[in-house]
Amino acid sequence: MSRIGIHSFVWSASSAQGDLERTLANTKEAGFDLIEFSYLDPANVDIGRLAKRIAELDLGVAISIGLPADGDISSADKAIAAHGVEILKRTIALTRDLGGQKVAGILSTSHGLQAQAPTRDQWNRSAGTLAKVAETAKAAGVTLNLEIVNRFESNLLNTAAQGLAFIEDIGSDNIFLHLDTFHMNIEEADIGLAIRHAADKIGYVHIGESHRGFLGTGNIDFAATFDALTAIGYSDDLSFESFSSEIVDENLSKKTAIWRNLWTDNMELARHARRFIAIGLETARRKAELVSSSHQL
Repeated sequence: MSRIGIHSFVWSASSAQGDLERTLANTKEAGFDLIEFSYLDPANVDIGRLAKRIAELDLGVAISIGLPADGDISSADKAIAAHGVEILKRTIALTRDLGGQKVAGILSTSHGLQAQAPTRDQWNRSAGTLAKVAETAKAAGVTLNLEIVNRFESNLLNTAAQGLAFIEDIGSDNIFLHLDTFHMNIEEADIGLAIRHAADKIGYVHIGESHRGFLGTGNIDFAATFDALTAIGYSDDLSFESFSSEIVDENLSKKTAIWRNLWTDNMELARHARRFIAIGLETARRKAELVSSSHQL
């Protein structure tokens, strides 16, 4: 059965120890199984204490990042690419040390709007580098999950089909797709078909609304999304992601253009999301049972 998680920026963008521990407590109180942290700086955090608290609350943990411009592993500048590798290795170690098994996010190139089309050389450099990093991750018991994001946040991987081709070129069995309904709603011809096509290469899923707010209040067809996940037998992690100008992180808010205040009560938002995802998955399962049952006399 899938664990249902929540992105930490629903609660706070702070890395202060007390705020992080409140984030864990809120996550548990709202009924989630997993917490996803982004841009967590180990230099400012007591990792051992945080890992202990995560374990005490019986929570899973995942880490997501977006590589910065000066850490783009697809860059022809060897110093920039090497910096990106160091960031990925630190993130893998952090994930392991917190008790997690998944690194997710924009790992193939830098996060942000690009002014030029990608090149084959850029693709090859990124794929070759990730093949090596994936071995480091595997030794740490961690998988790499490449987030497929919209054209305004990356120029390399915008569809699940591109992600599949990229993984095939990498040739590693420790790299999977990180799909996100917000991005898929912009780029995919059909979210459900894209999920079915990617099937066994999906390692992590973000559930987010078209405007990043309360689930079900935008234009994403979540019934079709949950139907597709059920049809392929997906039982891995799904995490709710929502952003509002109520909580600002400098690394993410500008790159993802979070200008509007879509909510102020984060506990209300979180509880609603937890129910929405659970009911969506259960409904999809019940539909699948109905259409596959013959009810013969």
